[in-house]
Amino acid sequence: MSSSRPVPLRRADIPSAAVPPRRAASTGAVLGAILDHGPVARSTIARLTGLSPASVTGHCGALIGRGLVKEGPETAGPRGLGRPHIPVEIDTARYLLAGAHVAVTHTTLALMDLRGRLVAEERLPHTSTEPAEVLDRVAEGLPRMLAAQGSARTALALGVATGHWVDPAAGVVVHHPQLGWRDVPVREVLAEATGLPVHVDSHARALARAEQLVGVASTRASAVVLFVGNVVDAAFVSSGAVHQGPRFGAGNIAHLPVGTGDAGTTCECGVPGCLQSEVSEPAMLRRAARRGLYAGTFPELLQRAVDGDEVAVSLFRRRARFVGRAAAVLLDMFDPEVLVVVEPGAGRLAPCLAELRATTAERSLVCDDPERSVVPSSFTGRVLAVAGTAVALGALHDDPLGPWPALPAVS
Repeated sequence: MSSSRPVPLRRADIPSAAVPPRRAASTGAVLGAILDHGPVARSTIARLTGLSPASVTGHCGALIGRGLVKEGPETAGPRGLGRPHIPVEIDTARYLLAGAHVAVTHTTLALMDLRGRLVAEERLPHTSTEPAEVLDRVAEGLPRMLAAQGSARTALALGVATGHWVDPAAGVVVHHPQLGWRDVPVREVLAEATGLPVHVDSHARALARAEQLVGVASTRASAVVLFVGNVVDAAFVSSGAVHQGPRFGAGNIAHLPVGTGDAGTTCECGVPGCLQSEVSEPAMLRRAARRGLYAGTFPELLQRAVDGDEVAVSLFRRRARFVGRAAAVLLDMFDPEVLVVVEPGAGRLAPCLAELRATTAERSLVCDDPERSVVPSSFTGRVLAVAGTAVALGALHDDPLGPWPALPAVS
């Protein structure tokens, strides 16, 4: 386990002044405004949220009472003009959010403060993908990770994210073929094992929520998040809400036909050249081996590309072109304000991002400004750690006055 550098609160190139209002109402809207702008005056919160000053004062009082927000030192207006005010800001001293992302080869445990900054993470390689063993290791690892942070902060909740089909209402992983999971009651198992409130969602939806809260401001109202890893899937934001679908199955794009179906790329779905068979991490390793580049793991292959290995770079540029084909389809289908690509090549290799944007612009009818409308993840290098914790952070912002056992009761 190691402490990690904080995740940036906001992409520096996107100003916060033009941020649209948040979807959440009342107390959640106030908490969101404080997350965005704190330390911030209550009068400014009223202007940002459209709530009355009296309402903002009440909501701030409730949030302060729960230990989610604190008051800062009294300040005066410019050059001492105007009445002094006491700003409010997120209180990061009392609570943490825990997260677990279950990938095909490993689980990532993480802790996040209430400003959305990672404070610790740990990678647990799978010795088995049996649900009981994977979830037991999560339950055993969290107390150890929390103990290493000292006793000053309490865990509010545990967020769990993974790929494929997840039912957040039931807290169940409905189907994850690579793990061999079907109808796994993650919430029930981990809530009993940890004593924490447990929230579960797909990693693409979790990362979309993370972008809304502490990432790309333009994702607030309208966005598509395209996740490319061992699993390939997506999430859709419309009118400020992350779309789930009536069966919570939205985002299954792994089998979009984007390739040529050349030798070795047929997926288990039987469709030659589907997206997952062209760009997934196992497909990348197989393609590298056919070209004489043997990497034991995908991170090793990525590092080869970062170090300038020509074969590795060419493989990631090829991947970027196929991801660009999928991005163009998604842009034309949903016409979002922005499409966020969660793919490490686009995040770490400038030629790959340029390749992806060029392919998207060439194939999309609506993409007239690819540098604005196609952006890399705000969390490159910390994606899996952010995904799990973001599930819990999103739940907190959706209902900050809800039944959180670690928090004082609302008076």
